[in-house]
Amino acid sequence: MRFLKLAVLLIFGAFLTSCNENVVYNAHEDIKDGLWYIKNKPTFKVEIKDTVQAYNLYYVLRNALQYPYYNLYMNRQFIGPDNKMITNTLEEVFLSNETTGKPFGNGLGDLFDHKIPFLKNYHFPRSGVYTFTLTQSMRQNPLPFILSVGISVEKVQPKKN
Repeated sequence: MRFLKLAVLLIFGAFLTSCNENVVYNAHEDIKDGLWYIKNKPTFKVEIKDTVQAYNLYYVLRNALQYPYYNLYMNRQFIGPDNKMITNTLEEVFLSNETTGKPFGNGLGDLFDHKIPFLKNYHFPRSGVYTFTLTQSMRQNPLPFILSVGISVEKVQPKKN
């Protein structure tokens, strides 16, 4: 039954992202057995051609309802085409309400997908391949019930009057 729920969720997610022409990049890495070890550092390479265009960048995360915390601390390394570090940032993202425990994101059964912005209206300084590396920075190692992590890069559309 769990496999069926996961398959439906994956197909639905693929359908949603395939319909959006503003998506420049969208990828995730499944976390083996839902146990995210500190040494597991999913890396994503994004090719940017248009530096005039503004972009919104998002974390895409999937967790099980059994995830024991309301938040997740992640470290994001952002490296430019010249292999120089742009940022190395520790961020806290919220997966559920701290008081009620009600999960944020879109859920299907006990699985929840999150799309959390981390850069809005961002202009990449030059064209080329940018590298994003994500690591978990929680005190628990491995961190249970995190099923996948990734990023999405989307073009910002001008507002219509």
